[in-house]
Amino acid sequence: MPHCILEYSQNLEQEVPPVDMLEAIKEACIESNVFASEDIKLRSLPYKSFMTCGQEDAFVHVMVRLLSGRTPEEKKKLSQLILDALTKFSLKDVSFSVEMCDMDRETYAKKVVLSQ
Repeated sequence: MPHCILEYSQNLEQEVPPVDMLEAIKEACIESNVFASEDIKLRSLPYKSFMTCGQEDAFVHVMVRLLSGRTPEEKKKLSQLILDALTKFSLKDVSFSVEMCDMDRETYAKKVVLSQ
């Protein structure tokens, strides 16, 4: 686990394929040494309509949802690694942000249903 959710303004797809940004996020998660690569879940959401202060400003935002119990230092390191990985793309006039969201470990539920 974590669940890494990439949100971005759709106009950026012309410059960087979303799969490339997801790959950069995955590599940052691996580099953090907090997660095994097979536990990292990634997905993306493009936004067709977006505004900041009444203007259409391009953005990339990553929400990292992880089970509670990680130290502030681990979360800060992961956040910075993801931010550094994304800002290496040659995007200009873009706002980048990374958000760490704890999921309560005691109430989180999961079940994987496989075909037989």
